[in-house]
Amino acid sequence: MKLAEAFERVVGRDAQVEFRAYDESRAGALGADIRVEVKSPYAISYLAHAPGALGLARAYVAGHLDIIGDMHTALYRMQSALGELTWADKTTLLRGILRDPLLRAAALKRLDPPPQEVRPARVPLLSGLRHSKRRDAKAISHHYDVSNTFYEWVLGPSMAYTCACFPSEDATLEQAQFNKFDLVARKLGLRTGMRLLDVGCGWGGMVMHAAREYGVKALGVTLSKQQAEWAQKAIAEAGLSELAEVRHLDYRDVTEGDFDAVSSIGLTEHIGKANVPGYFSFLYGKLKPGGRMLNHCITRPDDSEPSIREEGFINRYVFPDGELEGPGWLISRMNDAGFEIRHEENLREHYAKTLTGWCRNLDDHWDEAVAEVGEGTARVWRLYMAGSRLGFDLNWIQLHQVLGVKLHDDGGSGMPLRPSFEPPTAG
Repeated sequence: MKLAEAFERVVGRDAQVEFRAYDESRAGALGADIRVEVKSPYAISYLAHAPGALGLARAYVAGHLDIIGDMHTALYRMQSALGELTWADKTTLLRGILRDPLLRAAALKRLDPPPQEVRPARVPLLSGLRHSKRRDAKAISHHYDVSNTFYEWVLGPSMAYTCACFPSEDATLEQAQFNKFDLVARKLGLRTGMRLLDVGCGWGGMVMHAAREYGVKALGVTLSKQQAEWAQKAIAEAGLSELAEVRHLDYRDVTEGDFDAVSSIGLTEHIGKANVPGYFSFLYGKLKPGGRMLNHCITRPDDSEPSIREEGFINRYVFPDGELEGPGWLISRMNDAGFEIRHEENLREHYAKTLTGWCRNLDDHWDEAVAEVGEGTARVWRLYMAGSRLGFDLNWIQLHQVLGVKLHDDGGSGMPLRPSFEPPTAG
């Protein structure tokens, strides 16, 4: 069996993907706009020793295969076929590989995963109790302390690494990120003189928006040292230092209280299912009566799947220890922590559009990104962002915003009779 044929068997004959290998073999849909180029027989080793799509991911990150063409399109075509690979197909594939001496030798050789992969058994990064302060700090640093310059290329001027909210189909990514921060501000009812706590604040986008647009005194905290340093510099350059501050700090170590509002934009995914009830209770305790909290996070569509896939690509390469829950479960935990739930919406399609913009930005800066962070890390990001976009497209994952309020002792919410955060519609 030739190498290209082996990969055709793995991905499927009807995937509309062309396969080329270094041994000059070709298979699949010749001339297709998506092409998989197998650079080394050791790509077979990763397929033979890794579960599911993780083997393909390892081979790509390590540079043993390339994907030519749009990555999102490639993943869409290949995922459909991968889901249909039967045990009979796998057996046939294995027999074909074993008949070829070169492929057999490659398949029997167990390679170490690429260095970008986090594996608790061999990497001290994830030693210790999951979601302890020390381990959380290391997990966050693994993902966010890559390079501020790299993130500037991928995210664009907003430096917003969370789902944007597009006011129209043709809105730019920057317009959509501004609109997202402003939507959060309006949902929280921000006004001049209020105090905001933004947990998991990233590069300070929400903190600076609240200070600049609403005159709010805003405190942001992040476990990423690089994010905090970048944010503090940006705050100073914008002349917002009297109102805005970002600290390199675990949210659990925030000592101030009596905030008028709390925003949690993209942090709940890092908390861990067992800690979510305590997380919401902690944020509830930081609010004044009548204060509002907005939780914005990625979720699973329902509670039928596990919250974490320890052997999955995302856990191994991108978000170590990240856990996703169903929206209903999260809303119940917010409610049980004392919040009265006032509004909820799913921005799934908006995240797919956001990721489309990030993928385009990475492609536009590919050579610079490789020079800045190395080809392996750049490949991780290309694969992860395109795969995430596919996940939102196909409803494997969602993005929910949930607004809650801490009631006054007499049961008063301070909320308007009808939501006032959406701009009026024309006509």
